[in-house]
Amino acid sequence: MSAIDKAFTGSIADVYERLLVPLIFAPYAQDLAAHVARAQPRRVLETAAGTGIVTRALAAQLPADAAITATDLNEPMLAKAKDALKVALPDRRIEWQQADALALPFSDASFDVVACQFGVMFFPDRVKGHAEARRVLVPGGRLFFNVWDRIEDSEFTDVVVQAVAELFPNDPPRFMARTPHGYCDRDLIRSDLERAGFADITIDAVDHVSRAPSPREPAIAICQGTPMRSEIEARGAPGLEGATDKAEEALRRRFGSGAIQGRIRALVVSATSAAG
Repeated sequence: MSAIDKAFTGSIADVYERLLVPLIFAPYAQDLAAHVARAQPRRVLETAAGTGIVTRALAAQLPADAAITATDLNEPMLAKAKDALKVALPDRRIEWQQADALALPFSDASFDVVACQFGVMFFPDRVKGHAEARRVLVPGGRLFFNVWDRIEDSEFTDVVVQAVAELFPNDPPRFMARTPHGYCDRDLIRSDLERAGFADITIDAVDHVSRAPSPREPAIAICQGTPMRSEIEARGAPGLEGATDKAEEALRRRFGSGAIQGRIRALVVSATSAAG
């Protein structure tokens, strides 16, 4: 995995929270939080919390006696999450901590549930990341995470990536296919979890509809609110704005010039920490 794949910093974090979260992440955050709530945990660890969309959903759905530890590798994303929650839902149940999901700074058997929204794809060693989750779970504890399915099943993203690739045919930006949509093989996910010591594994495809007031918003969100931005900027002319304009034009041709909508699909995964 390229180093830029994990670089959610600066203006990327701003655009991510403002545009990308409502565009594609919000419905899956509610879904993941509902899975966690049904497990009735007292202690929840969230890894790769990003700007806190799942943290906010967990806070809304979990009872008053549940404790939530929200972590992320990227401090700029965590800062955004803290600020958003202070405004939206001040909550003393939540503890924030910068942490690497592959080397969690917590004792064995510290949590009833580990949750991760669209973060596992970024782990340099996914089996190790799953094993760390299992280590900090109590025996019989649950891991819940989601990952994007094939890029073709997320229509806005697919259109944007194809449009930008036309600008750089000899070296198209590959971040979106390589990383966000790069961990969708169900057999591989199941095998990785089993190797990490999990059992009772379920993997379900969940469809939602992504909506935007115009083609401009998803063009900005995907080109400027993800590490794809760094790939575009590294390639020179026509530059970031030129690539965003190209993506907007492609989205307009495919979906129309007013409010638009497109299908998105993710895999929602749950697994139980095996004893021993």
